[in-house]
Amino acid sequence: MKPTERRVGYGTAIGYGVTDLFGGGAFAIIGTWLLFFYTTYCGLSVLEAGSIFAIARVIDAVLSPIMGYITDNFANTWLGKRFGRRRFFLLLSAPLMFLYALLWVTDMGYWYYLGTYLSIELLSAMVLVPWETLAAEMTNRYAERARLSGVRMICSQLGGFLAVSVPGVLMQFTGKDNSMTYTYTGLIFSAIFCIAVFTTWMCTWEAKDVREEFEPEPDGANSGNLWHHLKSLVLDLLSSFKIKMFRQHIIIYIASFTAMDVFGSVFTYYVVYGLHQDTAAVSGYLSIAAFVSVPGTFVFMLLLSKFDFSPSSALRISYGCIFSVLAFLFYAYINDLNISFILFSAVFVVLGISRAGLYFIPWNIYSFIPDVDEIVTKKRREGIFAGVMVLTRKSTVALAIMLIGVVLEESGFVKGQGEQPIEALHAIVGLMVFATSALLAISFWMTFKFKLTRESHKTLIQEVARLKLGGNLEDCDMETRKVIKDLTGYEYDKVWGNTPGRKSSRPDLTPESP
Repeated sequence: MKPTERRVGYGTAIGYGVTDLFGGGAFAIIGTWLLFFYTTYCGLSVLEAGSIFAIARVIDAVLSPIMGYITDNFANTWLGKRFGRRRFFLLLSAPLMFLYALLWVTDMGYWYYLGTYLSIELLSAMVLVPWETLAAEMTNRYAERARLSGVRMICSQLGGFLAVSVPGVLMQFTGKDNSMTYTYTGLIFSAIFCIAVFTTWMCTWEAKDVREEFEPEPDGANSGNLWHHLKSLVLDLLSSFKIKMFRQHIIIYIASFTAMDVFGSVFTYYVVYGLHQDTAAVSGYLSIAAFVSVPGTFVFMLLLSKFDFSPSSALRISYGCIFSVLAFLFYAYINDLNISFILFSAVFVVLGISRAGLYFIPWNIYSFIPDVDEIVTKKRREGIFAGVMVLTRKSTVALAIMLIGVVLEESGFVKGQGEQPIEALHAIVGLMVFATSALLAISFWMTFKFKLTRESHKTLIQEVARLKLGGNLEDCDMETRKVIKDLTGYEYDKVWGNTPGRKSSRPDLTPESP
């Protein structure tokens, strides 16, 4: 059976999706607890803790794209032929997941915390970049890709739920102010991540994991020195941004996900210092939101698959609900309201469901981007796009935390102090409400420009298939030409490798604005 004939059922989708327990859970824990852990139990200032995330971003700015380039070309090595160009890295990384536990050790120096955080960044690139490509490789069917994306986001939301709830449960045994809560959390999640990544390795396949399916490579296609490969990497990275749909998607993705990073990073401070509640309350509220995110993802899956909502319209529903939650939290703070637990829980049910759409839809969109790129470049470059996606995701979460640290430091925030100056409280609320809202507003605006739908994707796939069978560009109808331009940004006669001035397999494209 050829790989393209395999069907993706829910069992396969679960096997693929469980790795997002790591992708969603690991960074949910980092985003929610690590800054608080560093400044409360490890003796680091807010600025020192923020610098760790900034340094990691500089390294990851190089690592993730390189990893994408490597996986795109790894099939031509002996290991790639034996274990697969993507899945080999999952098998290698599974036992290394226990490095995650080293993050959550107290009484170590600054360089220890920097080194352990860098090791997790390296490990996550090894796992997430090749794993992100698999949904696009395993099937080209719209419904099956939506299933893969939906199940993985359910797993991501489950990871996020565990990230905020497990520490809360452990606090019942270790105490609310015991650093061992976080150490035990790191150990538990290390084991979960190891099992999840190994399960994905067992349950997935690659589009070209049967050798006869590979198209023959031109002589010398993979030869060359280090400079040649670095040049090719840079060209691939730059050309990815020349795809109109990808540029729009990156704006939506970065702005909306960073908005939630900002919210998650300062929400603990908002509850502890603004509402005068303890960290157990933080865990409780976030657990509610994370728990309902699981069925919330399924709700947005139905909106896209059963009710035929476009990704843009579904995203606008999600953003509208989150705006309402932010307005409520701001109103509660400025009026110093004593809100009942039931009402606060209801608010976080709304947040959890709407946040599920914010996370699920961009990652569902991502799996279709290599199809749009293919009609322009005549290549399958899932690895490059995955590298850019992982880079932007990890970069924005760390950048957000670093900037939050700078703002809090400048506002007079004092680590370990029970009461904070009014300027620090205003900074916390301003970041949580207004910075989050501003980022969401950018994404909201971009959804009106985004043109991917089930119908436009079907048209794209049919046209790629026609061209692969030897069809002439001149025979394309006007409706298909418009769809291709809306998605790629180029007139139809400039796609399928026909860009003027093209000197190699990488077209010299001149795109439209987003």
